[in-house]
Amino acid sequence: MTITVVRALGVLAHRAAHPPTPTACACPPPETLADRVDGTVVRSGRVVAKAHAPGTRPTDLRSRLALAGHPRLAGILLAPLSPRPRVIDGRPVTLWPHGEPVDPADPDAAPWARAAALLAALHRTPPLFDLPPMRGPAKAALAVDRMRAARPGDPATAPVLAAWRRLPGWARGEAAPPAHRSRFLCHGDLHLGQLVRHPAPAGPWLLIDMDDAGLGDPAWDLARPAAWYAAGLLPPEVWLRFLDAYRAAGGPAVPTGGDPWTELDVPARALTVQAAALAFAKSAAEDRDPDEVEHAMIDACARIAALPPQLAAGHTS
Repeated sequence: MTITVVRALGVLAHRAAHPPTPTACACPPPETLADRVDGTVVRSGRVVAKAHAPGTRPTDLRSRLALAGHPRLAGILLAPLSPRPRVIDGRPVTLWPHGEPVDPADPDAAPWARAAALLAALHRTPPLFDLPPMRGPAKAALAVDRMRAARPGDPATAPVLAAWRRLPGWARGEAAPPAHRSRFLCHGDLHLGQLVRHPAPAGPWLLIDMDDAGLGDPAWDLARPAAWYAAGLLPPEVWLRFLDAYRAAGGPAVPTGGDPWTELDVPARALTVQAAALAFAKSAAEDRDPDEVEHAMIDACARIAALPPQLAAGHTS
């Protein structure tokens, strides 16, 4: 993102957060919260401006904004300040109220149970209007493409590619998921960074960032914590707290009892590949070796690639 666009986002957020005044404003300068290939986020006071990824389809973005602002999803999703995106330097830009994020320095206070309950409520809501497909599988495919471009021919990426090839086509974004699993409202990119308290700092937790939301298999929204658990990065007690809270809230992604992996196995393996692919791509861009957490996901891909074919094929009941 260019400096010009970052400044324009700051001006837009500042104007939305402050009424016009003839005197000089004494508030702090706008703060860049994120600046990545998939979007840039700048905050001024109570307002956040987000420039979405290049190539974002305007019709899809408007549908996702309408979803976030729908009254049926109040208390689940953070609503935008305006249902219509603006355009800066050819990029769609949206305005949102600022919320207090999860504190990365206090992992024990992470709201796993609340995240699970919010997901269950989202998944239980019938589709309210036509929406694009949830982008989870497409994002996994993009991550693999990034890895290939960043490390062409690197033999270290072979286990990731092998694990990717063993996934069914719907998990690679090449086909629709099974029909009975394709019509649920999904967030599409669930992790703890997608929760904020609003009003800040002590309001209820809400889900944010609807760039990947749409219709699809709800198991995908549980797949990242499932993958972390399977790779040894998420303690069993935290995983079970999350899973039990989702089931208690009536979430349809997994059976109410018994083995949840009948539905979670394939999405969790896809998220493992995505994480490992991004680890290789980011470490190449930063001219470093993958760190310990990244290696855990890469090693998990090696275990997936070594599975017998009948176990690696995946299934969805």
